[in-house]
Amino acid sequence: MGDAVFEFPENGDGDNRENSRRGIQSQSRSQSLVIDIYPLSSYYFGSKEAILSKDETMADRVRRLKSNYSAHGLRTCVEAVILVELFKHPHMLLLQIRNSIFKLPGGRLRPGESEINGLQRKLSRKLSGNENSDGTEWEVGEFLGKWWRPDFETLLYPYLSHNIKKPKECTKLYLVKLPESREFIVPKNLKLLAVPLCQIHENHKTYGQIISGVPQLLSKFSFNIMET
Repeated sequence: MGDAVFEFPENGDGDNRENSRRGIQSQSRSQSLVIDIYPLSSYYFGSKEAILSKDETMADRVRRLKSNYSAHGLRTCVEAVILVELFKHPHMLLLQIRNSIFKLPGGRLRPGESEINGLQRKLSRKLSGNENSDGTEWEVGEFLGKWWRPDFETLLYPYLSHNIKKPKECTKLYLVKLPESREFIVPKNLKLLAVPLCQIHENHKTYGQIISGVPQLLSKFSFNIMET
């Protein structure tokens, strides 16, 4: 069989090359928007010493936020969206505090710390048995979105109004991709729960505005349920 010959219109070479390039870029983007999700049963769970709470009441938290803002300015937090499979459905890992408060794993950045390194450090502290690890075992992926706190006592919003000149806090979400298997070691005063996305979706009352909005942020991804 002879070699294949491809012919293009004489005046359309540039257009065809450009369309080919765009097609390759589009295919690459679509591949990157597929999330491999492994079964919850692939992971191991243990506990470690409790992490003491910094705040007993909301008033304590507001005082601490004001003190940190006076010392360091805008407070920047990074949080992880981590997915697993259970009953053939994507579930998100959440930390539960005092049987009523749900949070994404993560926390506040140190002054001058990068977002990726800070999130890796926080994940090692809250979900790993080796808190002194450099955190590189956590694969931080796509940036998903951010929320702003205009004032110390207000809710966070997914936009910053033009009349807010000095916001007090910014929270950024990143997708964190899990390997086929790993160990989670969680402080004794926290519970690590796998919650189905369908239960979280727009359930502001239970999970708050950030967590309940995550399923919409994930709508651009396809879920690839992995068999182990």
